[in-house]
Amino acid sequence: MLHSDWDQRLRLYISAIVQGDNHKMLAINNMPDHLHFFVGLNPNQSISEMMRIVKRDSSKWINDEKLTKHKFQWQEGYGAFSHSRSQLSKVVQYIHNQQEHHNKVSFLDEYKKMLHDFEVEYDERYIFHHPIEG
Repeated sequence: MLHSDWDQRLRLYISAIVQGDNHKMLAINNMPDHLHFFVGLNPNQSISEMMRIVKRDSSKWINDEKLTKHKFQWQEGYGAFSHSRSQLSKVVQYIHNQQEHHNKVSFLDEYKKMLHDFEVEYDERYIFHHPIEG
């Protein structure tokens, strides 16, 4: 649902939300069905609060701008992973190369691998799924 005609504007909008709460946006990129961003987190705000605000404000913006035919909303939930400072350039490069990367590996397969690598238990019912087009 993230269309290439306006996805760059969305990334700029989300970057402004994140930086407006004194986080540091390190990288952001998207595919048509998901978005990754990497931040230096301001400890005065929890990840869940940051995500609530990003999803709320960006959904409102997409709908106010009428960028989609149907009402836009992000799926419930999100994945958040921490990385050491030594991994910073690797994670930034990974995010910047999303299009190339997902030509080889689907997002769902990648996400399950990340959950496995980070030893996160999960229930299949609650992980990313493709929206029903209507």
